[in-house]
Amino acid sequence: MPYFVGIDIGGTNVEIGILDSNGNILGKTSIKTESKKGAHDTFTRIWNTTKLLCEKLSIKEQDIEAIGMGIPGPVINNSVVKIAANFSWQDNFPAKELMETISSKSVKVGNDVKVIALGETLFGAGRGYKNSITIPIGTGIAAGLIIDGKILEGLDGAAGEFGHVVVNKHGYKCGCGLTGCLETYCSATGIVREAKRRLQENTDNALYTLINGDLDKVEAKHIFDLAKQKDPFCLDIMEFFCDKLAQGVGMLVNIINPEVIIFTGGVSKAGQIMIDTMKKYLPNYALRMTLDNIVFKFGELEEEAGIKGAAALVMNK
Repeated sequence: MPYFVGIDIGGTNVEIGILDSNGNILGKTSIKTESKKGAHDTFTRIWNTTKLLCEKLSIKEQDIEAIGMGIPGPVINNSVVKIAANFSWQDNFPAKELMETISSKSVKVGNDVKVIALGETLFGAGRGYKNSITIPIGTGIAAGLIIDGKILEGLDGAAGEFGHVVVNKHGYKCGCGLTGCLETYCSATGIVREAKRRLQENTDNALYTLINGDLDKVEAKHIFDLAKQKDPFCLDIMEFFCDKLAQGVGMLVNIINPEVIIFTGGVSKAGQIMIDTMKKYLPNYALRMTLDNIVFKFGELEEEAGIKGAAALVMNK
């Protein structure tokens, strides 16, 4: 029986899993990325850890058919990481070549958001749909675009970076260098920033009481939890967030006309209230015909999304 390895490389930790041909994770583990020690060191430790996991599962190394790797940053041709922003590695980093040299296995590399989208398509909420958009919302926001069953990469691997569409040219400076990006509003970071701005002007509310006046303690979860309890202050912040989210989603819907949009990531844990509020604003930004039959769902893979998505790169024939 063939087995597949899914590797989710983050700035701090690397998640490693071994899957069977049905996409079931048979075992998983994690190590520290420690990118400052160099890519060769990190990738060697990843492969050594994978081999130990094989031994633990009584899987022969020669039965590993291929390795899929998800990594932050744009990836070209499932091979080269164009910008290794979260790592102490050079740009145009040859991740596929290095891992194939170390492991002697076939390797494909993908952007972390895109592999999550692929994972949801094969194993999660996107099953049965040929055209979908998966939107992880966490410290940032981006989109994995599946068109006719295939992930859209773009010339330089940057397709789906709708978090960097400018929605307010007089807005906040974004880490990407632009000003007023959607991501500066529609992310955990963005909603917390908006809450802090408003708390500086209004302290007579449940959120201020919850954090005991310490603005550094504000979390996106607090805002959505209080909004669900009909707190007026947090309801207003959530409405602001969802209006901006609808603006971004509306752009994608008009361009892609997908069957389904799947929300994942920490902020999506806000639940149905987020989708319902966003849908209220969507007609302001999207053509009516694109909204008539669209389905909105939450991702099903959750903490396994990175591993299963990476494995999906080499399992998606």
